[in-house]
Amino acid sequence: MAKEKVKAPTSVLSDILLLLLKILIVILLFVLLFTFLFGATRYNDVAMEPNIKSGDLVIYSRIDKDFDVGQEAALKYQGKTQVMRVVATAGDTVDMTPDGFTVNGALQEEPNPQKETLPYTEGVTFPITLKKGEIFLLGDDRENSADSRVYGAVQQEDTLGKVLNIVRRRNF
Repeated sequence: MAKEKVKAPTSVLSDILLLLLKILIVILLFVLLFTFLFGATRYNDVAMEPNIKSGDLVIYSRIDKDFDVGQEAALKYQGKTQVMRVVATAGDTVDMTPDGFTVNGALQEEPNPQKETLPYTEGVTFPITLKKGEIFLLGDDRENSADSRVYGAVQQEDTLGKVLNIVRRRNF
């Protein structure tokens, strides 16, 4: 009859150490992911209301900075994190006329903005043609938004990244 090997019972201490090691690995993985690949910020502004409200958690990709019109971009302006909508990309000509907001001469009828899109008295002189790698950003609440009408076109590489998800966290 062959002898069966009997496994020695594992100690409680080794089980606890193994659990702590697994927890540490998971924490390290999250830290690495949110340091190099993703970013998260609590949005504290009214510029994108009602789509993004003050208090929402915005998650963005740090590596994806190739924007299309209509997408949201996260960026820093005067030390404050902003989220703005891309309304024009490289090669487009943006203008603010008495008829309204135009891109490449076409009047824009956007479903998202709240209130009328008007230029600010101080800021960018229109029309403006975007160079390679530039995007033009506007907030959805156009009257309460410090956006590209104030600071001009933004280099895609100067943004924090493309918004991936918005987590409603008001009243938490």
